[in-house]
Amino acid sequence: MLAVDNLHLYYGASHCLRGVSFKALKGEITCLLGRNGVGKTSLLRTIMGQRTPRSGRISWEDKPLDGLSPSDRARRGIGFVPQGREIFPLLTVEENLKTGFAALPRHQRSIPSEIYDLFPVLRSMLKRRGGDLSGGQQQQLAIARALVMRPRLLILDEPTEGIQPSIIKDIERVIRWLAGRGDMAILLVEQYYEFARDLANGYAVMDRGEIVLSGRREDMDEAKVRRYLTV
Repeated sequence: MLAVDNLHLYYGASHCLRGVSFKALKGEITCLLGRNGVGKTSLLRTIMGQRTPRSGRISWEDKPLDGLSPSDRARRGIGFVPQGREIFPLLTVEENLKTGFAALPRHQRSIPSEIYDLFPVLRSMLKRRGGDLSGGQQQQLAIARALVMRPRLLILDEPTEGIQPSIIKDIERVIRWLAGRGDMAILLVEQYYEFARDLANGYAVMDRGEIVLSGRREDMDEAKVRRYLTV
Protein backbone atom coordinates (compact mmCIF):
# COMPACT_ATOMS: atom_id res chain seq x y z
CA MET A 1 0.00 0.00 0.00
CA LEU A 2 0.87 3.69 -0.17
CA ALA A 3 1.13 5.25 3.28
CA VAL A 4 1.45 8.99 3.85
CA ASP A 5 2.13 9.93 7.45
CA ASN A 6 2.03 13.42 8.99
CA LEU A 7 3.29 15.18 5.86
CA HIS A 8 4.18 18.88 6.05
CA LEU A 9 5.14 20.91 2.97
CA TYR A 10 6.08 24.58 2.70
CA TYR A 11 6.42 26.92 -0.27
CA GLY A 12 8.60 29.60 1.29
CA ALA A 13 6.64 30.80 4.31
CA SER A 14 3.39 29.26 3.05
CA HIS A 15 2.41 26.08 4.90
CA CYS A 16 0.78 24.08 2.07
CA LEU A 17 0.38 20.60 3.58
CA ARG A 18 -0.43 20.39 7.28
CA GLY A 19 0.06 16.96 8.80
CA VAL A 20 -1.52 15.00 5.94
CA SER A 21 -1.96 11.27 6.61
CA PHE A 22 -3.83 8.63 4.57
CA LYS A 23 -3.41 5.21 2.95
CA ALA A 24 -4.17 3.76 -0.48
CA LEU A 25 -4.48 -0.02 -0.70
CA LYS A 26 -3.88 -2.40 -3.59
CA GLY A 27 -7.06 -3.57 -5.24
CA GLU A 28 -8.84 -0.38 -4.16
CA ILE A 29 -9.59 3.11 -5.45
CA THR A 30 -8.86 5.84 -2.93
CA CYS A 31 -10.40 9.19 -3.85
CA LEU A 32 -8.95 12.48 -2.67
CA LEU A 33 -11.49 15.29 -2.95
CA GLY A 34 -11.38 19.04 -2.46
CA ARG A 35 -11.74 22.42 -4.13
CA ASN A 36 -9.03 24.00 -6.26
CA GLY A 37 -6.12 25.34 -4.24
CA VAL A 38 -6.49 23.17 -1.12
CA GLY A 39 -3.23 21.24 -1.69
CA LYS A 40 -4.27 18.16 -3.67
CA THR A 41 -1.80 18.60 -6.52
CA SER A 42 0.95 19.65 -4.11
CA LEU A 43 0.37 16.40 -2.25
CA LEU A 44 0.62 14.34 -5.43
CA ARG A 45 3.78 16.11 -6.55
CA THR A 46 5.28 15.44 -3.12
CA ILE A 47 4.41 11.77 -3.40
CA MET A 48 6.11 11.73 -6.82
CA GLY A 49 9.26 13.43 -5.52
CA GLN A 50 8.72 16.70 -7.37
CA ARG A 51 8.42 18.55 -4.05
CA THR A 52 10.44 17.96 -0.88
CA PRO A 53 8.43 17.94 2.37
CA ARG A 54 9.65 19.66 5.53
CA SER A 55 8.70 16.59 7.58
CA GLY A 56 6.64 13.42 7.46
CA ARG A 57 7.00 10.08 5.75
CA ILE A 58 5.84 8.51 2.49
CA SER A 59 6.22 4.78 1.95
CA TRP A 60 5.19 2.43 -0.82
CA GLU A 61 5.10 -1.34 -0.44
CA ASP A 62 6.56 -0.91 3.05
CA LYS A 63 9.66 0.92 1.77
CA PRO A 64 10.28 4.65 2.35
CA LEU A 65 10.44 6.92 -0.68
CA ASP A 66 12.48 9.60 1.08
CA GLY A 67 15.23 11.02 -1.11
CA LEU A 68 14.22 9.15 -4.27
CA SER A 69 13.97 11.10 -7.52
CA PRO A 70 10.76 11.04 -9.58
CA SER A 71 12.37 8.63 -12.04
CA ASP A 72 13.38 6.28 -9.22
CA ARG A 73 9.83 6.36 -7.88
CA ALA A 74 8.55 5.49 -11.35
CA ARG A 75 10.92 2.52 -11.38
CA ARG A 76 9.37 1.46 -8.06
CA GLY A 77 6.09 1.01 -9.91
CA ILE A 78 4.41 4.41 -9.42
CA GLY A 79 2.61 5.84 -12.45
CA PHE A 80 1.41 9.46 -12.49
CA VAL A 81 -1.17 11.07 -14.78
CA PRO A 82 -0.84 14.81 -14.07
CA GLN A 83 -3.54 17.43 -14.21
CA GLY A 84 -3.63 18.88 -17.70
CA ARG A 85 -2.38 15.58 -19.21
CA GLU A 86 1.09 16.92 -20.21
CA ILE A 87 1.47 14.73 -23.27
CA PHE A 88 4.10 15.64 -25.88
CA PRO A 89 2.16 17.49 -28.61
CA LEU A 90 4.75 17.08 -31.38
CA LEU A 91 5.28 13.36 -30.80
CA THR A 92 2.95 10.79 -32.32
CA VAL A 93 0.57 8.80 -30.16
CA GLU A 94 2.88 5.79 -30.49
CA GLU A 95 5.92 7.85 -29.50
CA ASN A 96 4.04 9.26 -26.51
CA LEU A 97 3.22 5.74 -25.38
CA LYS A 98 6.85 4.68 -25.76
CA THR A 99 8.02 7.42 -23.40
CA GLY A 100 6.64 5.12 -20.70
CA PHE A 101 9.51 2.73 -21.50
CA ALA A 102 11.94 4.96 -19.62
CA ALA A 103 10.95 3.42 -16.27
CA LEU A 104 11.18 -0.18 -17.53
CA PRO A 105 14.03 -2.66 -17.95
CA ARG A 106 14.84 -3.32 -21.58
CA HIS A 107 13.11 -6.70 -21.76
CA GLN A 108 9.76 -5.12 -20.77
CA ARG A 109 9.82 -2.31 -23.32
CA SER A 110 6.73 -3.13 -25.30
CA ILE A 111 3.22 -1.68 -25.35
CA PRO A 112 0.84 -4.15 -23.67
CA SER A 113 -1.97 -5.25 -25.98
CA GLU A 114 -4.50 -4.44 -23.26
CA ILE A 115 -3.77 -0.73 -23.81
CA TYR A 116 -5.65 -0.89 -27.10
CA ASP A 117 -8.41 -2.98 -25.58
CA LEU A 118 -8.93 -0.30 -22.92
CA PHE A 119 -8.54 2.64 -25.32
CA PRO A 120 -9.49 1.41 -28.83
CA VAL A 121 -9.35 4.91 -30.29
CA LEU A 122 -5.57 5.04 -29.78
CA ARG A 123 -4.95 2.06 -32.08
CA SER A 124 -6.27 4.01 -35.08
CA MET A 125 -4.32 7.14 -34.17
CA LEU A 126 -0.82 5.77 -33.56
CA LYS A 127 0.78 7.97 -36.24
CA ARG A 128 -1.12 11.15 -35.37
CA ARG A 129 0.60 13.82 -33.31
CA GLY A 130 -0.54 14.08 -29.71
CA GLY A 131 -1.36 17.76 -30.15
CA ASP A 132 -3.89 16.94 -32.87
CA LEU A 133 -6.03 14.84 -30.53
CA SER A 134 -9.11 16.14 -28.75
CA GLY A 135 -8.91 16.81 -25.02
CA GLY A 136 -10.65 13.55 -24.20
CA GLN A 137 -8.37 11.58 -26.51
CA GLN A 138 -5.32 13.23 -24.95
CA GLN A 139 -6.57 12.20 -21.50
CA GLN A 140 -6.90 8.61 -22.67
CA LEU A 141 -3.38 8.82 -24.09
CA ALA A 142 -2.01 10.18 -20.81
CA ILE A 143 -3.55 7.30 -18.85
CA ALA A 144 -2.37 4.76 -21.42
CA ARG A 145 1.18 6.16 -21.27
CA ALA A 146 1.20 5.61 -17.49
CA LEU A 147 -0.13 2.07 -17.93
CA VAL A 148 2.70 1.24 -20.35
CA MET A 149 4.94 1.41 -17.25
CA ARG A 150 3.05 -1.52 -15.66
CA PRO A 151 2.45 0.51 -12.48
CA ARG A 152 1.44 -1.04 -9.19
CA LEU A 153 0.32 2.39 -7.97
CA LEU A 154 -1.55 4.65 -10.39
CA ILE A 155 -2.07 8.30 -9.43
CA LEU A 156 -4.64 10.28 -11.43
CA ASP A 157 -4.95 14.04 -10.96
CA GLU A 158 -8.46 15.17 -12.00
CA PRO A 159 -8.83 12.94 -15.09
CA THR A 160 -12.35 14.25 -15.80
CA GLU A 161 -11.34 17.91 -16.07
CA GLY A 162 -12.62 19.40 -19.32
CA ILE A 163 -13.65 16.01 -20.72
CA GLN A 164 -16.90 15.23 -22.53
CA PRO A 165 -19.34 12.94 -20.68
CA SER A 166 -18.95 9.97 -23.05
CA ILE A 167 -15.20 9.80 -22.47
CA ILE A 168 -15.66 10.29 -18.72
CA LYS A 169 -17.72 7.08 -18.80
CA ASP A 170 -14.91 5.33 -20.70
CA ILE A 171 -12.34 6.51 -18.15
CA GLU A 172 -14.57 5.38 -15.28
CA ARG A 173 -14.85 1.93 -16.88
CA VAL A 174 -11.06 1.67 -17.25
CA ILE A 175 -10.37 2.74 -13.65
CA ARG A 176 -12.92 0.25 -12.34
CA TRP A 177 -11.41 -2.56 -14.44
CA LEU A 178 -7.86 -1.78 -13.27
CA ALA A 179 -8.91 -1.83 -9.63
CA GLY A 180 -10.78 -5.08 -10.17
CA ARG A 181 -7.57 -6.86 -11.17
CA GLY A 182 -6.48 -6.56 -7.55
CA ASP A 183 -2.78 -5.89 -8.19
CA MET A 184 -2.85 -2.09 -8.35
CA ALA A 185 -3.55 0.71 -5.87
CA ILE A 186 -5.30 3.69 -7.47
CA LEU A 187 -5.21 7.19 -6.00
CA LEU A 188 -7.78 9.38 -7.74
CA VAL A 189 -7.94 13.13 -7.18
CA GLU A 190 -11.31 14.64 -8.06
CA GLN A 191 -13.58 17.64 -7.50
CA TYR A 192 -16.76 15.96 -8.75
CA TYR A 193 -18.62 14.14 -6.01
CA GLU A 194 -20.63 11.71 -8.15
CA PHE A 195 -17.61 10.44 -10.08
CA ALA A 196 -15.63 9.88 -6.85
CA ARG A 197 -18.58 8.36 -4.99
CA ASP A 198 -19.26 5.84 -7.73
CA LEU A 199 -15.64 4.65 -7.87
CA ALA A 200 -14.23 5.02 -4.37
CA ASN A 201 -13.54 2.27 -1.89
CA GLY A 202 -12.05 4.79 0.51
CA TYR A 203 -11.99 8.58 0.45
CA ALA A 204 -10.34 11.61 2.00
CA VAL A 205 -11.37 15.27 1.73
CA MET A 206 -8.82 18.10 1.85
CA ASP A 207 -9.29 21.71 2.90
CA ARG A 208 -6.53 24.28 3.44
CA GLY A 209 -3.79 21.69 3.31
CA GLU A 210 -5.38 19.26 5.76
CA ILE A 211 -7.44 16.08 5.64
CA VAL A 212 -10.77 17.12 7.16
CA LEU A 213 -12.88 14.03 6.37
CA SER A 214 -11.97 10.44 5.55
CA GLY A 215 -13.43 6.95 5.63
CA ARG A 216 -15.01 4.26 3.50
CA ARG A 217 -17.47 4.90 0.69
CA GLU A 218 -20.36 3.36 2.59
CA ASP A 219 -19.80 5.91 5.35
CA MET A 220 -19.68 8.98 3.07
CA ASP A 221 -21.99 11.76 4.22
CA GLU A 222 -22.87 13.57 0.99
CA ALA A 223 -23.83 16.84 2.67
CA LYS A 224 -20.58 17.02 4.64
CA VAL A 225 -18.42 16.13 1.65
CA ARG A 226 -20.16 18.57 -0.68
CA ARG A 227 -19.63 21.38 1.82
CA TYR A 228 -15.92 21.13 1.07
CA LEU A 229 -16.39 20.94 -2.71
CA THR A 230 -18.59 23.97 -3.33
CA VAL A 231 -17.03 27.39 -3.87
